[in-house]
Parts: sequence; structure tokens; C-alpha cells
Amino acid sequence: SGSSDPYCLVKVDNEVVARTATVWKSLNPFWGEEYTLRLPRGFHSLAVYVLDEDTIGQDDVIGKVSLSHQQISAEPRGEWGVQGGWGGTVVAQPGTHRVPLAGVEGWLSLAPVDPDEEVQGEIHLELRVSEQSHPRVLRCHLIEARDLAPRDLSGTSDPFARVSCCGHTLETAVIKKTRFPRWDEVLELELADGELGEAVLSVELWDWDIVGKNDFLGRVEFPLDTICTAPTKGWFQLLPFPSAAVDGGGQLGALRLAVQLVEDRVLPLPYYQPLIQLLTEPILCPGQPPADTALAILEEVTSGESRQDVATKLVKIFLGQGLAVPLLDYLTTRELARTTDPNTLFRSNSLASKSVEQFMKAVGLPYLHEVLKPVVNRIFEEKKYVELDPGKMELSRGRRVISFKGSLSEARVRESSLELLTGYLGDIVDAIVGSVEKCPLLMRLAFKQLRRRVEEQFPSTQHEEVRYFSISGFLFLRFFAPAVLTPKLFSLREQHAEPRTGRTLLLLAK
Repeated sequence: SGSSDPYCLVKVDNEVVARTATVWKSLNPFWGEEYTLRLPRGFHSLAVYVLDEDTIGQDDVIGKVSLSHQQISAEPRGEWGVQGGWGGTVVAQPGTHRVPLAGVEGWLSLAPVDPDEEVQGEIHLELRVSEQSHPRVLRCHLIEARDLAPRDLSGTSDPFARVSCCGHTLETAVIKKTRFPRWDEVLELELADGELGEAVLSVELWDWDIVGKNDFLGRVEFPLDTICTAPTKGWFQLLPFPSAAVDGGGQLGALRLAVQLVEDRVLPLPYYQPLIQLLTEPILCPGQPPADTALAILEEVTSGESRQDVATKLVKIFLGQGLAVPLLDYLTTRELARTTDPNTLFRSNSLASKSVEQFMKAVGLPYLHEVLKPVVNRIFEEKKYVELDPGKMELSRGRRVISFKGSLSEARVRESSLELLTGYLGDIVDAIVGSVEKCPLLMRLAFKQLRRRVEEQFPSTQHEEVRYFSISGFLFLRFFAPAVLTPKLFSLREQHAEPRTGRTLLLLAK
């Protein structure tokens, strides 16, 4: 069809840790998905694979972006916006602070995927060089391996190990149909006196094939002088052959991603009490001059790119203290005091606007699901063709989707589309209006207080409707409409919409 159905797999040290949704029929997919991964300190690499989903047969690998621990750590970064960096649940008591370490952000070319580089697993070895014998003997005890890559159609491999040093090579027996072979074999190689210098011991794992060449499973190397100094024993991660190709030269496309490496340090709760006291002081003790409070200063110094993250942290801290509604009242009151034109009220991405937005997500997500899920599911299942723009109408497709007798005109497609959109919209509005009692109490209290503050700031009759616009601006523009537009990002659906349904959702959100 000239397009793909792409999705991404995220791997840490060759273990799959996340999978995005599939974007159907697109060569320019947008995922907008975010993952917080808890990594071991000694992790080696992070890789993102882009694949094309196929309903029949195996999915095709388009390419990958691979970042080593060293690459991610190479460029120190300040902290930038990570939505939900502490996870999606409310933190009852703050006990964590985040130290930004490094990160990578931008467009990275996809590299081709070479099977010889796609290795995984570890090998258990014991290596020593005899002290007494002459010539000296390198004793390699190959004990076992685990979690090897499957190279056969059965989902297993037939692994054997090959030991090479100073021009000498020995192999273990082949263990059939397993990814967790146990050899418990000792291979001994004689070392001439002049061979110790810069020599390297190489241990390679291969998948034995009765027909064709053997498949590479991974390798590990040890400087010989290190083994001579002291015996070496333990589990060692298998590594690929060194690759000459850095990327695909842009031929396979590029992936835009942002990776941030941070360190969470958790201290006993008393360590955070002075900070909590400083932040909550203007709310618990409102006598301070408004401009001199910690919250006011924080609002002034927070830049646009980090405002989302600061708002998320503030909302979670104040929810934990039972002070979320007073926090929003404090921030929105300050913004009201700076606003002279009611038409621009809460339209910017200020700390107040972002805090209300994060507050609604934190306390209102189950409510959002209960209201929108039935209608959104129906739109996905019906897959109706909807289009209002004459320049984008596909009348031939519309004829197959909408049952009309006779010719199909733009006017009839528009009429049918309006009828469908009006029906969906009516169901959504009815669901919202009928959900008053289901709306979380904290949200209702916050908006009741907001309405009162707006009435105080704009009391004249000509501004009578501002009290409603201020609430609907949050409730619809920052809560319900974004969820209708991209249900996957609000966990309303497991997959992104295919293009036709996506167009319906876009028109409906507008």
C-alpha cells in the first residue's frame, strides 16, 4: 500500500521493557508516549526498535536507534519536562528528590538491524592460567549460559561455545533446543612463553545449524594478562561483534525521542519538612506579602519548558498534604490579579493553568474514563467516514462507507458527516451533563472556588459569562477535548486510532 503500520519496542540491555501503540498506515507516525523506566546502575544500553506490524507472519524490523550508557551520560543536562515522572498515582507523602544527570534529545537516524548484533544473555565462566606447568596452560571452565537469543523457528537455539587465544581454538559440545545451555566443560589451551603480552582470550557462542552457516549468539573477551594476574569467575554479558555502520544514513528514516537519565534519592521524611513548610506557608499562614512567598518566587523563576514538571510536583505534594484546592486557589488568584482582559484568562501555559491541568489528571482520570469511554469505544468500533473539508473528501471511499442510492456529492457527504458528528457530540455532552454527581468532590470544590474568585475580579454584568468560561476552559479545553482527540494518551484505548477514526476524533474535538 506504500505505507507501514509502525510501532516501537524499547529494550534495556536486550530486554523488552516497553511497547508503543501501532500507528496504522503511516510513514510519519506520532506516538507521544512516555515511559519511566527503573534502570540498574550498571545498565549498558538503551535501544528503540521501529517495527512494521503485520497481521500475517512476523513483523518487519524497519530499523533501530541504540544508545549506550556512555552516550546518554556524555552530555549533562538540567531537568526538563517529564510528564508523570513520579508515576501516575498520587504521592501521599513526598519523600523523593530527583537529580538530573544527563540526556539525549532530537532526531536520530535509524540504523539497519544486523542479526549478528542482536545478541542477548550471559555466560558463566571460570578462567585461570596454571602457575606450575610448562608450558603454561589456560584453563577455561565453561559452566552455563542463560537467556540466549532464539535463532531457530522453534524459539530456541542449539548453542555451543568456541574459545580462541593466540591462534588456538577449541569448542564445546552442542546443546540442542535450549536458550539456557549447561556445558560444565573445561577446555585447556597451551600458551607459549612469548604469547602472553597483548594476547586476548575470546569466548564466542554460536547456534549450530545442520544446513547453512551457524548463527552468532554473542561474545566476550578478556585480556590474557588479567587472567594471569588473578583467576576470573562470574557471569558476563554477551556482546555483539563491533559494527562499522553507525546509522542508515537517513535512508531508513529517523526517530525523534527524548531520553533523560535521572537519579531518585529517597531520604527520611523529616528531611523534607522544611521544604514542605516553606511551600505551604502562604496557604497556612496567609499574612505574608504575596510577592515574597516561596510559591510566588517559584512561579517567577520557572521557565516554560519546566513548568509542566514543576506543576506536577507541586500538585502531588499539596495533594499529599490535603491542600491541593487551596494551592490552586492561591495560584489562580495571583493570575486573576494580573489579568485585565477576561478573554485571555487562563489561556497561557502559566504555572496556575498547568497546575489545574495536572490536578484534573491526578484526581479525575477515573471520572474521565467513566464519562467518555462508552462513546469513544463506539467511534472506534463503527469506523464511520466523516469529513467536512471539501478539499479532503474522498467520494469514492465515502460511497463504500455510506449507503447512498445514486450519485454521491460533497453536500451529501457533509450532511452525513454533520449528522454523525452531532450525534457523537450530543452523546458526549449528555454524558458530561449527567455526570455531576460522579465528578470528584475535589474538582467540584476547586471549580466552585475558582468561580467565586472570577466573580470578585470581574463583577460587572457585561462579564457575567466569564465565571463559566473560566471553568469550561479547563474542563473542556484541557480535560475532555484532549482525551477525545488522543484517547491512547489518556488510557481510554490501548491503541492509537487508524487514520479514518483519527480524523473523526479530530473534528469532534474541534
